[in-house]
Amino acid sequence: MQAGVAPVTQTSRRRRGRPLPAALSLFSTEKGGPSPEGDLTGDAHSRQPLVGIARLASLSPRAEAKRGVEYFLLPVRSILNRCDSPRVPFPWTINPYRGCEFGCRYCYARYTHEYMELDGADFERKIYVKRDAASLVERDLDREYARGEHIAIGTATDPYQPAEADFGVTRGLLDRLAGQSGLRLSITTKSDRIAGDIDLLREIAARSDLQVNITVTTPRTRLARLLEPRAPRPDLRLGALRRLREAGIRAGVFAMPILPGLTDSEEDLDQLARGARDAGALWLGGAVLFLTASTLRHFLPFLERQFPRLAERYRRWYGAGSAAPETYRREIRERVERIRRRYGLVSGPSRGCEGNGAAGNGAQLAMRFAED
Repeated sequence: MQAGVAPVTQTSRRRRGRPLPAALSLFSTEKGGPSPEGDLTGDAHSRQPLVGIARLASLSPRAEAKRGVEYFLLPVRSILNRCDSPRVPFPWTINPYRGCEFGCRYCYARYTHEYMELDGADFERKIYVKRDAASLVERDLDREYARGEHIAIGTATDPYQPAEADFGVTRGLLDRLAGQSGLRLSITTKSDRIAGDIDLLREIAARSDLQVNITVTTPRTRLARLLEPRAPRPDLRLGALRRLREAGIRAGVFAMPILPGLTDSEEDLDQLARGARDAGALWLGGAVLFLTASTLRHFLPFLERQFPRLAERYRRWYGAGSAAPETYRREIRERVERIRRRYGLVSGPSRGCEGNGAAGNGAQLAMRFAED
């Protein structure tokens, strides 16, 4: 939960009384842009001006469209965001992009598109690029009291999603961060693309505290393709982890989220832990799926098509809340801890952990799936 998961404010809350049109376009093709007020729908008598992030999104010029995805250049005034949630172990977040092309079926962050008056289904189809991120980060670090506090990059949207190949926002950020010292940084990603930035990561690690979390939800390629349609294969992610560790970067694996009935078996978690250990992981974090109402609306139809036997369980467990029953979560915690010990891994990164695996039990950083 980085930038896009700040507490909902009155100005950012979606106006649910104004449904989106079936064929929404953020840009007028006749006039070359949105109206001065940023209105998307309604007639002259019923329009309400957009505010906050919704207004910024409506004014974002489209950069390009390919692979069935539209990319917009999102003007932002800050890239460093304060996170006040008691559920997370870090106070600051950075997300270079808003929306994520990986299209993970279970992604909790779909609701953040609703702040921009978009449907959660657009989360992987309309990607907003924070093109000024690199120029903003140094100013933000000087202005905010973030130096020395944990800054987490990429837990709401992946900083190495396909857009990074075209826009390079994450690399631009890292280039600026490499010139800083005394920072505490973490990066979380599902992409092997991060290995291409090892040069900058080594520079950052020489002057600041850095840890990298590679997310792998399942070692099974076919299942991963169903759950995370456009994310790199699990073996590619573990390959990137190996390269990071060989370069001396502190890194581990997040098995998050663990999906009931899909990725929670002893066999699958054992195989994942063994692969993580063999790739040099220092830690293995794991926590059960946290499912928001916005995501449930998209995830349930997917389950009914692909795994109909599980649909009723998810409807029962997540229909009235975002978390699975405590008895199940306790069972999975114990299973993960047992497997973790089997392979000499710890639960998460700890500050000052050396590359020899001798780390204490650090806090898990994936706040979106944090246990109570």
